[in-house]
Amino acid sequence: MMKKFAIAAGLTLAMGASLAQAHEENAGYVTNSADTIWRTGFGECWHDSSWTEDKAVVGCDGKVAMAEPEPKPVAPAYVMMDDTKKFALYFDFDSTEVGDTSNIVNYIGTLSSLEEVNLVGHADPIGSSEYNQQLSKRRAEAVAAELADAGVDSSKMSIGFLGESAPVANCTGRGAELIACLRPDRRVDVEIMGSKRVEQ
Repeated sequence: MMKKFAIAAGLTLAMGASLAQAHEENAGYVTNSADTIWRTGFGECWHDSSWTEDKAVVGCDGKVAMAEPEPKPVAPAYVMMDDTKKFALYFDFDSTEVGDTSNIVNYIGTLSSLEEVNLVGHADPIGSSEYNQQLSKRRAEAVAAELADAGVDSSKMSIGFLGESAPVANCTGRGAELIACLRPDRRVDVEIMGSKRVEQ
C-alpha cells in the first residue's frame, strides 16, 4: 500500500514539474506547453510554489481586466468663412423714420467678425431730384444712427445715397395709388460683410 502511494506521489510531482513552464506572463501559475493555466475541478487557477498575490493575472484569483479608458471627445474643427447678406428698409412718403431693424442687428450678432456695413439711401421720383438726393442721404444717415444705437460699430458703416436715380418700381396712376406703388423706391439698401466660424 505504501509503495503504491509513493509511486502515485512521484507521478504527481513529475506531472507538476512537466507542467510548470517558465512563461513570464503567467509566472507563478502551472501551465501547459501552450501557456494555458491549469485549473482545478472548481475552476480555480493552479499556483506553483513561486506564486504571490502580485502575480495574479486576469481571470485568476479574482483579478479582472481594467476598463478601457473612454476616448476623449475630439473638439470640432472650425474654419472662418466670408459671409455677405443684404437687407432693405422701406420708408413712408417723404419720411426718414426708420422701421424695425432687429433682423439686421440679429444677423450682425451671428457674425464672428464684422467687416463692413454699407448703407445706400434711395428716394422715389416724386418731387425735385435735388430734394430727393438729400432725402435719400438723410434716410441712410437715419439707419446708421439706428444701428449704432443698437450696438453696431459705427466705424464699420459707410453711407451712400442715390436719390431717385436707381428706381425698382414700375408704376402708373396718380395720388395715393402712385405713392403706394413707389414704396420700393423709398428705401435704404443694407449690405453686410463679415465672416462666420463654420464647423468642418
